[in-house]
Amino acid sequence: MNLLKKTAATAAGLGLVLAAAACGSDSGGNSDGPLKGTSVIVGSKDFDEQLVLGQITKLALENGGAKVTDQTNLGGTNAARAALTSGNVDVYWEYTGTAWISFFKETTPITDAAEQWKKVAERDLQENKLVWMDAAKFNNTYGIAYSAKAAEKLGSPKTLSDLGALAAAKPADASMCVESEFSTRDDGLPGLQKKYGFQLPAANVTVLDTGIVYTSTDKQDPCNFGEVFTTDGRIKALNLTVLEDDKSFFPLYNASPVFRSEYYDAHAEDLKKIFDPISAALSQDAMTELNKQVSVDGQRPETVAKKWLEDQKLLA
Repeated sequence: MNLLKKTAATAAGLGLVLAAAACGSDSGGNSDGPLKGTSVIVGSKDFDEQLVLGQITKLALENGGAKVTDQTNLGGTNAARAALTSGNVDVYWEYTGTAWISFFKETTPITDAAEQWKKVAERDLQENKLVWMDAAKFNNTYGIAYSAKAAEKLGSPKTLSDLGALAAAKPADASMCVESEFSTRDDGLPGLQKKYGFQLPAANVTVLDTGIVYTSTDKQDPCNFGEVFTTDGRIKALNLTVLEDDKSFFPLYNASPVFRSEYYDAHAEDLKKIFDPISAALSQDAMTELNKQVSVDGQRPETVAKKWLEDQKLLA
C-alpha cells in the first residue's frame, strides 16, 4: 500500500477511535489567558519523548486559556500524521528529518538544521496547510553507542570512523545490536556502512527490540555497540558513550510543534509567545533529562512536563 493510501486508511480508522474518546479527556484553561474561548486537540506519538512533548503542549495551551482535548499517545508516525492532516487533532510535535525523508520522500538529508526546517516548513504549509513553529534545539537522531565499561577493551573510540577502523582490524569487537527498522533503512545500518566504508559480518549484527538494545549494549552481550536515539534517557542512565557522526551521515531530527493552519492563523502571535520560549529551552541535555525521568525513573509524562514548565517559569 502506498503512503497516501495508507495514510488515508489510517485517518479513517483513527476518526472512529477519536469519535469514541471519553469526554473526560477535555480540560479547561486559564480563564484569563489570551486563548480563552478557544478549543484545541493535542496529539502525540506513543513513545516517551512524544508523551512528554504532548503534555508540555497541553499544559502550555491550558495556561494560555484554551480548552484542551488530550489525544496524546495516538500510536506511531503514520497515525499521528493522519490525525493532523485529517483534522482529528490540531497540533503535535514532529521531527524535521521525518518530514523530509518519510513524508516528502527526499533521499538526500540536509545537514544544516535551519535550512532543513525552512524547507520542511515551506513545503508542508504549501501542500498541507500545516504550520511548523520554531524548532527545538535538541536533535533526536540515530546514534551508535557503547558502554563506558568497555572503553578500554575497545580502544575508547570517539567517532564512527573509529568504529570503521575497529571493524576492519578486529571485526569481532565491532559487534552491534540494532532494531529491525534500522537494519534495513537507507539512513540506518546499510547506509552507515556505505558512508564509512566498512562492512560488519552478518554474524556480528543482532536485531533486537529497541529497549533491549540499550541493556544488551550496557552488558556487552551479545554486542559491544548498539543503535540508540540520541535524546534517550537510557544513554545517561547506563553511562553509554555515543560516537560522533564525523561524516554527518545521520539526518537531523529537530522537533517542532506543528499546527493546523486554521487554529494557528487565528492565534499566531499568542502561540508564538507561548511556544517559542519552550522550543528555545528544549536543549539536548534538557530533553535527555526529561526522557530519563520517564523512561528510567518511572515518572508520569504529565508530572515531568508540569515540573519542567514550572522550573522554566513558563506557566503563569
